[in-house]
Amino acid sequence: MKNTGSARNGISLQAVMQNAGIGLALLALIIFFSVTTEHFLTANNITNILTQITINLVLAVGMTFVILIGGIDLSVGSVMAFAAVVAGKAITMPGFGDAEAIALAIFAATMTGVLCGLFNGIVSAFWSLPSFIITLGMLNIARGGALQISGAQTIYSFPFAFEEFGSAMIYGVPVVFLVALLFVLIAWFILNFTVFGRLLYGIGNNEEAVRLAGHPVFWYKVAAFTICGLTAGVAAVVYMARLNISSPIAGIGFELNAIAAVIIGGTSLSGGRGSVIGTLLGAIIIGVLANGLILYGLSDFMRQMITGVVIIVAVILDYYRARFARK
Repeated sequence: MKNTGSARNGISLQAVMQNAGIGLALLALIIFFSVTTEHFLTANNITNILTQITINLVLAVGMTFVILIGGIDLSVGSVMAFAAVVAGKAITMPGFGDAEAIALAIFAATMTGVLCGLFNGIVSAFWSLPSFIITLGMLNIARGGALQISGAQTIYSFPFAFEEFGSAMIYGVPVVFLVALLFVLIAWFILNFTVFGRLLYGIGNNEEAVRLAGHPVFWYKVAAFTICGLTAGVAAVVYMARLNISSPIAGIGFELNAIAAVIIGGTSLSGGRGSVIGTLLGAIIIGVLANGLILYGLSDFMRQMITGVVIIVAVILDYYRARFARK
């Protein structure tokens, strides 16, 4: 028991040091843009950053669960669009009051995401297939479904109360960001204080050991993908509330941003190491970097190139972190 406690303390210390390093990188980025640009630290710009990172943060929280077990989900952007279109159809159905229509839309979006994630998890875990391939297939299924259901048309004219929620503020902080932060806290609790969360780490480290210990690895893996689908559905609701539309071409490339936030946040692509707090910091780093580069007047193409370089550097650092941990 003493050795186990020491190991857990070591893991906790390593996580704290890793998140501290990411936090210092974020602080350095904030100081740099604050000194070199005029409007970076203004209240309006900070509000814009928090609003802009919300969708990516929600998606990245779910992605963290999948990557911790050594998987990947390439479908979250398309699933978000699919869920948004289904919810858009629900919220514009005649015969419902505003409250009923909004509740129906939220239920439709989250259930669409859950079912897509459940499918990814069952197919990948049951046949022991690479999640990369399965979710690539779901990417096309969900995108095609979004285009088919919507007739390739944008859905709009949502209740005004829904739009108000998307633009609401509490002491200058966007409500949608607080929703994302709530998901971060829930995920943090699950991963750190529940048997389910600790077993996800165990599966990422040594799946066979978890199986031999008598735990149903199949259902834990399915649950991780289902949670990822759930967050895609929630991201669809946030997207709809922010823009007051549902577009079948929404979310293109969002899966890459979510994966980037998780990896920059220190979660290992091979699974078993990482934290959702790191994911939060990674999403903020991406948002701060994108915002700062916009203030510099750089083109979208240059911003994509620089973000790509940051992702590659993060993966290289993860390689050396893994070597250090093994030693």
